[in-house]
Amino acid sequence: MSGLDVIEEVEADTVVEATPTRIVDGEPGLSHIKAALRRKMHVITTNKGPLAIALPALMELADYKNVALRFSGTVGAGTAILDFGKKCLLGDRILSIRGILNGTTNYILTRMGEGGATMEEALKEAQLAGYAEADPTYDIEGIDTACKLVIMANWLMGRDVTINDVNIRGITEVTQSEVAEAKGKGCEVKLIGAIEEKIWVRPTVIEGNHPLAVDGTLNAVSFKTEYAGEITMVGKGAGGTETAGAVLRDLIDIRRSALGLQGGRV
Repeated sequence: MSGLDVIEEVEADTVVEATPTRIVDGEPGLSHIKAALRRKMHVITTNKGPLAIALPALMELADYKNVALRFSGTVGAGTAILDFGKKCLLGDRILSIRGILNGTTNYILTRMGEGGATMEEALKEAQLAGYAEADPTYDIEGIDTACKLVIMANWLMGRDVTINDVNIRGITEVTQSEVAEAKGKGCEVKLIGAIEEKIWVRPTVIEGNHPLAVDGTLNAVSFKTEYAGEITMVGKGAGGTETAGAVLRDLIDIRRSALGLQGGRV
């Protein structure tokens, strides 16, 4: 029985869609999400592919069917970046967002800066440590970061964009000498993603004491707001336990919404 068969035949309130990310066409996750929404099921997904390709259309379908589409685990995993921007900044307006949104590339650039490793050596270390996939293309070419920017732009800032609207440049051309030169000036090279007038991903030199200058596999996101100024969140951006926690967070949010609760016990 296929995933689509299960969605069509099983009676359920909520579908958790956690198939691997595929940017080319978003499948099979895209079909799973559409089918569940059409059957008036709430959907929780950790799959960035369908959201990068068709988030505006999926949000519209969920609204039309009067069900919830939740995906807090797609950005920041256990660090509630999307929930913070959506719920904690009510009454304010997000003007722009910048951040380090991929732990694999941050680990690689950290090792290149601190340990003098080459790109290839640092990537191999990341793979051995379990931080990078056997095929790290989405990470090192900036695609994973771009997907997360699309999700934040749509969900938090009301933009109607897909991954085709993002200017993407990964870290594949960053050399150890460039990282060392920045380090010698008290700066660091980081893969930064930004939602400004345009949406972009590229290696960027930032000062070593900048709020986004975090090391290892950490993520960091700075929200520039109209009234509260700049607010930065730092935390783990990946991991099985962390992502599972995000799914649970979304389940609780859907349950509370159904009961009309804002807090306390479900």
